[in-house]
Amino acid sequence: MLTFLKKNAYVAFLGFGLALTAADEQKPLTLRDAHELAIRNNPQIVVADLKALVAREVTRETRSAYFPTISANAVAVGTTQNNTRLEAIGALNNPSIFDRNAEGLMISQLITDFGRTANLTGSARLRAEAQANNAQATREQILLATDAAFYGALQAQSVTRVAQQTVTARQAFLEQVGALATNKLRSDLDVSFARVNLEDARLLLSKAQNDLEAAFAELSTLMGVREPVSYRLAEQPLPPEVSTNVADFVRQALGSRPDLLSLRNQQGAARKFARGEKALRYPTISAVGSAGVSPVHDDQLPDHYAAAGVVMSLPLFAGGYYSARQHAAELEAEASEATLRDLENNVIRDVRISWLNAQNALDRFHITGQLLENARQSYNLAQARYKNGISSIVEFDQAELNLISAQISYTTTQYEYLVKRSALSFQTGTLR
Repeated sequence: MLTFLKKNAYVAFLGFGLALTAADEQKPLTLRDAHELAIRNNPQIVVADLKALVAREVTRETRSAYFPTISANAVAVGTTQNNTRLEAIGALNNPSIFDRNAEGLMISQLITDFGRTANLTGSARLRAEAQANNAQATREQILLATDAAFYGALQAQSVTRVAQQTVTARQAFLEQVGALATNKLRSDLDVSFARVNLEDARLLLSKAQNDLEAAFAELSTLMGVREPVSYRLAEQPLPPEVSTNVADFVRQALGSRPDLLSLRNQQGAARKFARGEKALRYPTISAVGSAGVSPVHDDQLPDHYAAAGVVMSLPLFAGGYYSARQHAAELEAEASEATLRDLENNVIRDVRISWLNAQNALDRFHITGQLLENARQSYNLAQARYKNGISSIVEFDQAELNLISAQISYTTTQYEYLVKRSALSFQTGTLR
């Protein structure tokens, strides 16, 4: 019997040493590290940031109407004879054309378009802010998925440890029962039960290891790592309990959710765009100037030229084109307001549901803690009864199954609570 115990101790020590070696080969990873890698490498975040930069450039493009435009012109004209006139061009004027070569500059400066450019610039700026908030919303969505994958991997690691411990314990138990059966102290039925339990534990370990590899693959993808990597994940402390005042979370969400902020920006942009479209009915006044030299010209023309003036363009009739654009923009603004109200209602609902889920997850975590303690006591009692020959292996087997189930439930509810807390932070716009 002493030799048997030494053998089991050696096997357990060897298995523990191999586990430590495998753990040392794994890369350490904290949740903060996972967040930083996801933000830096995830393509969805890169795309959202680039779209925000594009929207900023569109703002610059729209604002450029405030500044003068300067162009350089060079003209060279040859005619069959001086004082040639254009004919059959379908225009009312009939200018003369002379042999000439001229170079000069033309400048045009908007004086006023009665608010159209201002409103279009304001609309573009708000759309750029909306894209920036969309980028933040994408970032928080990726962080939420990263949290779920990280906690899922932690859960799979814990379940794998439970399965490994179960396999080790049942292997040792099978050897003990086998030795006792050889000495006619236990029946072959006990050996059969122990062998079935060992195979069941190996099935549990196989599934747990597969789930762990799948969790690492999901986590690696979110962090922008193409090849799955096994990590040594750092345990995360439980956050403080959730406040019982759900109204605080609702107010926080309505003021901080980036998707809500984005939609408010889009609503403001739609209003300004509608006012800009209304300004199409008003005149546009610009100052125009041109100056240059003419080294080759007819004797009737001077060596230099310069001219300046003010141009006013006033739309009088366009078949309803301008009014249709204005009405379409106003309808779009009304639609964006309705969309915003709908999203606010959905946010309030989602925050309340996330708060309830977090509260329920915490309650289940406490309950499974009590369940685990009771299952452990029952297991210890059943083990003592079986060793003393008071009970059968069926009772001991059931107590062991209850303990394993309680351990897995405790682990599962622990990380489910952490995931629900991350979801609540996401719903309130505070996930960073």
